[in-house]
This record gives sequence, C-alpha cells and structure tokens, in this order.
Amino acid sequence: MADVNRGNRPLSPHLAIYRPQITSISSILTRITGVALILASLMVVWWLLAASAGPEYFAVADGVVRSLIGDLILLGSLWALWYHLLAGVRHLIWDSGRGLELDTAKRLGWAVVAGSFIMTAFTLIVI
Repeated sequence: MADVNRGNRPLSPHLAIYRPQITSISSILTRITGVALILASLMVVWWLLAASAGPEYFAVADGVVRSLIGDLILLGSLWALWYHLLAGVRHLIWDSGRGLELDTAKRLGWAVVAGSFIMTAFTLIVI
C-alpha cells in the first residue's frame, strides 16, 4: 500500500538530529585527504614527466609547482599525508579491538588532528 504522507516526511532526519562528532568528521576527512593525496601525486608526476620532456616544458611545470599555489598544494599535501597516515594507524588500533570506547575514540580522533599538525610543522622545520 502506498504511503500517502511520504512527501511530508524529511528524507534524512538523522542529519537534522545529530551533530557532527570527531569520529565522523575524522572519517570523512580521511577520505578527503586520500583523494587530495592522489591529486597531489598527479601534480608531482606531471612535474617529473615535464623534466623528461625538455627544458621548455619543465620550466612551465616547475613554475607552477614553485608558485604560491604550488607551495600551498604541497603544504596541504604534506599535512594530508600525515593526517592520512595517523588516521590509518588509528584504524589499525581499532581493528585490533582496542580504543573502541567512546572517550578513547574521541581522544584518538583529536590525537590524529593534533598529531598531523605537529608532524607537518616538524617536517617543515627539519626539511
């Protein structure tokens, strides 16, 4: 039988009821950083291919990579790399059956966020 009130109900009431939590945001951000790392890898591959193509083409690619936009992309990629790595370690911890309690999961989420910024700064200082 058809539901006559179907058009009056919200499609996703959970989006209006629940507020974002660190674990859900971290999961979404892990996927976003994975895609961003693929795109940044394509930029590096383009730069390397340009180096083998000749000096004129390399000058163009090198100009893009060394520009302010290129620097921001590489900086964001460095942060995304650390974030994605630490989130993967967190998932390995969860896969072992540890850290699944709500408070521990929240602390691990914030540790991934803080650790990614700390490791990015550390990498920039060392390099």
